[in-house]
Amino acid sequence: MGSRDNLPVPAPVLTTQLDLTDEQRAVRDLARDFCEAEVRPHAAEWDEKHAFPYDAVAKMGELGFFGLTVPESLGGSGGDFPSLCLAIEEISRGDAGLGITLEAAVGLGISPLLRFGSDAQQQKYLPELAAGRRLWAFGLTEPHAGSDAGSTNTRGRLEGDEWVINGSKAFITNPGTDISWGVTVTAVTGQKGGEGKPEISTIIVEKGTPGYLIDPPYRKLGWHSSDTHGLAFHDCHVPEDNLLGERGRGYGQFLSTLEAGRIAIAALSVGLAQACLDESLTYARERVSFGMPLSKHQAIQFKLADMAMEVHLSRLATYHAANLWERGRPCAMEAASAKLFASEASKRACDQAVQIHGGMGFMEASPVARFWRDVKANEIGEGTSEVQRMLLAKHLGC
Repeated sequence: MGSRDNLPVPAPVLTTQLDLTDEQRAVRDLARDFCEAEVRPHAAEWDEKHAFPYDAVAKMGELGFFGLTVPESLGGSGGDFPSLCLAIEEISRGDAGLGITLEAAVGLGISPLLRFGSDAQQQKYLPELAAGRRLWAFGLTEPHAGSDAGSTNTRGRLEGDEWVINGSKAFITNPGTDISWGVTVTAVTGQKGGEGKPEISTIIVEKGTPGYLIDPPYRKLGWHSSDTHGLAFHDCHVPEDNLLGERGRGYGQFLSTLEAGRIAIAALSVGLAQACLDESLTYARERVSFGMPLSKHQAIQFKLADMAMEVHLSRLATYHAANLWERGRPCAMEAASAKLFASEASKRACDQAVQIHGGMGFMEASPVARFWRDVKANEIGEGTSEVQRMLLAKHLGC
C-alpha cells in the first residue's frame, strides 16, 4: 500500500452545481467543517461502543442545526428545508447514525409540532427542541404495522379530559436518550362515520408519563450511534390538550410528514454515497497493484465513474424535491423518486467501496466497512424501496 505522506489525497468530490443561496451555502460549509472536526475523528469509536454522541449533538444544537426550519420567534433560525437537507448530507458523510439523529429530531420530531401544533404546544416545546437541548420522537411504526401504517393497532380513548393510550411502537428514533423529552404517537381514536375505517389521530406523550415504557435499545446492524427503541403504552393518561392538530387527521399528518422525511433520507443517502466515493478515490490513488495505483486500472476507474455519476444524480433529485417541498408545490413523485434512487445508489456505492478496498474493506478498521453496515437502513426507513415503487406506480395511474 502506498503512503498517504507520499501521494496526494484528493479533496472531497463535491462537483454538483447546485443553485444555492448564500444562506444555504453557509449552512453547508458550516456542517462540512463540523463533520471534519467533530464527527469523522470520532465516528468509529461511537460505532464500536454503540455510544450516543451527546457532545456532538450539543455542538449541533449550538450551531443551530436543529432549529434550521424553526421560526426565530420560536428559537430557530428561520431557515429553509433545503438547508436542513444540506446539513444532513454533510453530517452523514462522517456518520450516518448522527445524520439520522438530526433527520429524525427535526423531520419527525419538530416538524409535526411546528406544522400542526397549537400555539401553546409550540411555545412549550419548540424553543428547547430547536436549541438541541432536548430531542423529540415520532411513533408511527408498530410491530405489525410498518409500511402498512394504516393498520395502526395503538388505541387512544378519551375519558373525561384525558386520553388513555394503549399499544406499542417499534424502531423509534431518539426516544431513549438522557435528553429525550417525548414522542408524538399515532393512535386509533374512533371510527370514521359511516365508512368503517379507523379514525387515526396523533397525540403528544412526554417521557416519564406513567404507563409510557421505553424498551431496551435494539441490537442493530448499523447506525450504532443512533438511539433506537421500541415503546409501550399501558393505560397511559395524557391531557386532552395533548392532541396534535385536529382529531382524526393523524393519517394525513404522518403521510405529509413522511413525504418530507423521504427527501431528508435521500440527503442522508447522498452523504453516505459521497463518503464512499471520497474514501474509494483516496484509496485507489494510494494502493499500488501490478506496478500502478488502482486508480489507473480501468476496472476501478469504471467503478469510481459509476459512483460519481450516481452521487451526482442522487443529489440533483434530492434537492429538486427539497426545493419543491419548500415552495409548497406537489412533490410526492419527486420525493419518492429521490428517496428510492438515492438510497439504492448509496447501497451500490457502499458495495463498490468495499470491493475497491478489497480485503481492507472487509476490516472494521476501514470506514467503508461501517458504511456498508449503515447503508441498508436507507432502503427501509421512512418507507421501504418497495413502498416507494408502489407510490410511483399509483401516481402513474397503475
